[in-house]
Amino acid sequence: MPIASVNPATGETLRTFDALDPSGVDQRLARAEAAFHGWRSTPFAARAGLMHRAADLLERDQEAVARTMTEEMGKPLVQARAEAAKCAKAMRWYADHAESLLADEHPAPADVADAGASRAYVRYRPLGPVLAVMPWNFPFWQVIRFAAPALMAGNTGLLKHASNVPRTALAIEDLFRRAGFPEGCFQTLLIGSGAVEGVVRDARVAAVTLTGSEPAGRAVAAAAADEVKKSVLELGGSDPFVVLPSADLDAAVRTAVRARVQNNGQSCIAAKRFIVHTDVYDRFLAGFTEGMRALRVGDPMDEATDVGPLASRQGRDDLEELVEDARVRGARIECGGGRPMGWDTGWFFEPTVLTGVTPAMRIHREETFGPVATVYRIADLDEAVALADDTPFGLSSNVWTRDEGEQERFVRDVQAGGVFFNGMTASHPALPFGGVKRSGFGRELSGHGIKEFCNVTTVWIG
Repeated sequence: MPIASVNPATGETLRTFDALDPSGVDQRLARAEAAFHGWRSTPFAARAGLMHRAADLLERDQEAVARTMTEEMGKPLVQARAEAAKCAKAMRWYADHAESLLADEHPAPADVADAGASRAYVRYRPLGPVLAVMPWNFPFWQVIRFAAPALMAGNTGLLKHASNVPRTALAIEDLFRRAGFPEGCFQTLLIGSGAVEGVVRDARVAAVTLTGSEPAGRAVAAAAADEVKKSVLELGGSDPFVVLPSADLDAAVRTAVRARVQNNGQSCIAAKRFIVHTDVYDRFLAGFTEGMRALRVGDPMDEATDVGPLASRQGRDDLEELVEDARVRGARIECGGGRPMGWDTGWFFEPTVLTGVTPAMRIHREETFGPVATVYRIADLDEAVALADDTPFGLSSNVWTRDEGEQERFVRDVQAGGVFFNGMTASHPALPFGGVKRSGFGRELSGHGIKEFCNVTTVWIG
């Protein structure tokens, strides 16, 4: 079946590609395995030089890369440029830090002697070809945050990107090729989802990482486990945004709007459930609703656009169903609630604020992947913590309070991979990223991320 690049702002098919046949997949797996044997022995300095070269090329081509992302999945062009710049930053960070992050670890001399050794240490060795199954919502960043640490650790990379961003997937492969990485170090597999399990099970693939939906994560992790292969999963999120009385309310309101609609609301770590103390609820809701209503929806290529289309018709339809289910069950629509006027083509949805949400509504438990926010009123800290944790997901969380005791309570009790105080959840190469519960397992980024796909080897010398 052809793989199509479709502009979500217009519904126009931009280009189609033939999927790789089994022979084409086999050839790429063979190249990845062959490349690994040489790449694993390449000195860190040489790897770093190539990674810096790739970052330089990405910065030079930033505008073209950004336009490709916007055309394929609809993110506002301004945000696409920022995504490309963030990728270059992460590539340089790993180029500069990989060697120290993976340096040999030496136990205390007394422990070495107690282990009966004259010398002992821990070395981090690469595993081999790693398959990355990546989503469309941050089509460059999701890949680079896997590829930069994996390649710097000495692994080779195989990318199965989302089928609606094939041009971006090929651009990433071309970036590493032009930077001078050896043939087979990083390759894109243009295949459908039905072909993924076969690649996971191939003996030449050492491990797999997936960012995406829970069903996709379950399928890939099950196949990897059956083959006894390492996997890392970053799945959905329904992050709370808690506002308590000591918060800087104006800053919280401004950040809340940005946190909900970044990337057209299609972000796993976007704030989705806004949990507000009754003492500041009315003021927060008024400011937040005004801010959401004022956002400009439109052509993502327009520099003035705040919110572009959703990436697919199915995504738009799923969001409509969640909002309608909440409405018929008694939720109040404070603003938005449907398709914007004047945009008959493309898959647009208005920035929307819902109140009066109850556990009987699907939107209370399911992830809203689009510019729709639910706002809850809570009476005290205990209720805030309980509601923040009342979700099957556990990716990250945002809490607005200047009270250190309240901060410590959230760090202790909220089951999430991150707790961000008085700011918006974001990823950075120096900080580990990932979740718990149904948001997945394992970590990306930082030293934790680069070690996920390493053989942690004990060296004992008698």
